[in-house]
Amino acid sequence: MDKDLVGQAAALLEAARANGEFIATAESCTGGLVAAALTAVPGSSDVFDRGFVTYSNTSKSEMLGVPYWLIEKHGAVSEEVARAMAGGALTHSNASLAVAVTGIAGPSGGTPEKPVGLVHFAAGRPDGPMHHERVLFGDVGRDEIRRRSVEKALALLGALF
Repeated sequence: MDKDLVGQAAALLEAARANGEFIATAESCTGGLVAAALTAVPGSSDVFDRGFVTYSNTSKSEMLGVPYWLIEKHGAVSEEVARAMAGGALTHSNASLAVAVTGIAGPSGGTPEKPVGLVHFAAGRPDGPMHHERVLFGDVGRDEIRRRSVEKALALLGALF
């Protein structure tokens, strides 16, 4: 695990600990790397509640309650689905903060409308607004898209404090 990401995760976990927060993640293109960064920090179990790796559309619906019609209408890589994933992570956990990541890491799977490197993020609290960001990292390689996505997800969680 990238030392910079672990350092970023450690700072986030300390802020969560200081504020009595619990964190959940809902991940698609990152395949659990956000949760891995958080759990790479010793003692993370007191603030990291759980992570959902929902790579398939079916798992997004079954594990997070994302309506299948929403995925069919907007696609799995969309603002609407990212928001629903984060909301589902809050609903299906004991967390007070959640982040969701859904995107196209490549090398294939991109389209002109949704190219490789497009990632949607959502982060929020049960009692607050759900923040969304659309980021186009570009076709910089699968590993780099995923690494940058973890960095962005951690930053979005940190911005909730």
